[in-house]
Amino acid sequence: MSLVCNNVDGLLAAIPALHSDAPYVSRLSARSALYTELRLLLDDHERPMSTEQYRALVVDKNCLARKSSSTRSKLWTELRTRYRLNSGDPLFKAFWAEWRRCQSDQERGLTAYVLFALNDRLVADLGREWLFPLLRRAPAELRVNEVLSFILAKSRRDHPEIRNWSDETTLAVAQKYCASLRDFGLATGTVHKKSVRPALYGSPVRLLIHALRLARSSSLEIVNASIFRLLAIDSSEVIDALGELNRIRALRFRIQGDIVELDLLEAA
Repeated sequence: MSLVCNNVDGLLAAIPALHSDAPYVSRLSARSALYTELRLLLDDHERPMSTEQYRALVVDKNCLARKSSSTRSKLWTELRTRYRLNSGDPLFKAFWAEWRRCQSDQERGLTAYVLFALNDRLVADLGREWLFPLLRRAPAELRVNEVLSFILAKSRRDHPEIRNWSDETTLAVAQKYCASLRDFGLATGTVHKKSVRPALYGSPVRLLIHALRLARSSSLEIVNASIFRLLAIDSSEVIDALGELNRIRALRFRIQGDIVELDLLEAA
């Protein structure tokens, strides 16, 4: 699947969360989100890098301190598939710009979560459908067996590819998904996890808008998009959220009837 495309279908395919036909993948069965490793990889650099440069940092220079070459290679593959580490990728480029604008660890964690979810249809669907109500009534208990039930239900309806996963793989995906939520700041607890409703921040919202624009969504479609449920914002609340971000000058937004003005302000 190409990550950088010039046509609408290609752009949608490049962002699995926005493509109705994108398959579910089991990459979480091996490791969780690897958010700590992502931070270590990104924090010491002022500019985004090419895939080859990031790979050299992880595999050749061992910037993440792994003992063996094979372990470093596996880690690199898992980071690349989760976070699209490539300055030539429009979505990663947008993420990098927002990452640099973040003002707190919480905002940074949510921005990384948005990229992670946009790049994994299963994570996005879990966020929009299963996690959303739990974030809204936080603190609510996050149960692995409920995630597992969600995945199995999808295997019987829209995603038959799940039937090719072993029981162990499916369970591991459910477990590591819950662990990843804690890493991103959307949950607390180790054995028993509870949801944390995210605050409203500029960078994760702007990254979602960037993604929708890459998928050629109009401004009117953006303000009604369900993808904002990843951040506990229902589609009926997007306009109010954008209005608040306009008030604090995190972006520029105005709506009058069907006319929408939406400008993602550049960092100062």
